Amino acid sequence: MSQTVTAAVAQRDNGAQALIAKYRTDFAQVLPSHLRPTTFVRLSQGLLRRNVKLAEAAERNPASFLAALLECARLGHDPGTDQFALVPFNDRKRNTVEVVGIEQYQGVIERMYRAGAVRSVKAEVVRAADPFEYAPDVMDRPGHKPNWFADRGELIGVYAYAEFFDGSTSRVVMMNRETVMAHKAKSRGATSEDSPWQAWEESMWLKTAVHELEKWVPTSSEDRRAARDGTADPAPVEVPRVADEVLDADLVEDDHADHPTATPTGDVR
Repeated sequence: MSQTVTAAVAQRDNGAQALIAKYRTDFAQVLPSHLRPTTFVRLSQGLLRRNVKLAEAAERNPASFLAALLECARLGHDPGTDQFALVPFNDRKRNTVEVVGIEQYQGVIERMYRAGAVRSVKAEVVRAADPFEYAPDVMDRPGHKPNWFADRGELIGVYAYAEFFDGSTSRVVMMNRETVMAHKAKSRGATSEDSPWQAWEESMWLKTAVHELEKWVPTSSEDRRAARDGTADPAPVEVPRVADEVLDADLVEDDHADHPTATPTGDVR
């Protein structure tokens, strides 16, 4: 038994692990300047050591694994974090396995901040009992004062907007239940019992609104906040916490799927 496990570990480390190291230069070419190639490679290899399903999918379909990592690098995220997930996807009907790279809504918000134009980003769901008011012709942003400690009722809508440094407000993205459900209907596997739409419904509503907000707010893979602040170099980037869990391979949605680990309330930073 121990020999079998040892052989499996050796195959994993000599396969996908070696593949990451082999393409280190490719990652370096697309990574923005605020991320170090050595850190990116180390985090990528660490994911394989800690997630058997991901390692197996990477071995079976290395092309999809590399494509997901390169997309993660291009967007300027560390892999396997709240910002960007690498998820093994098992298509049982076609008997194929691939690794899907998913930029989560936290990652989109981070790219908004990197562009250096926004002071804050707000994304929030609206429930049936929430006091809510928004008149676009006279209000630059919604008036929303929920009672966080009461029964707020079912989800009826979601909104997102950004505040710029000059005090102005971006376009306010507003979505009612019908609109959100239309997005959900296009997501593969959304009706599955263990789908993120079932287990993390509120966060999936937020994700839908934030992706729409991206059309109206500047984003950047390169961190430009230092230039706005007038500092010489960006502040040191801390290595983020790497998510321990990976979505079940049969529950992944399309390229807008999400595996949220936290739900923001108020300003998202």
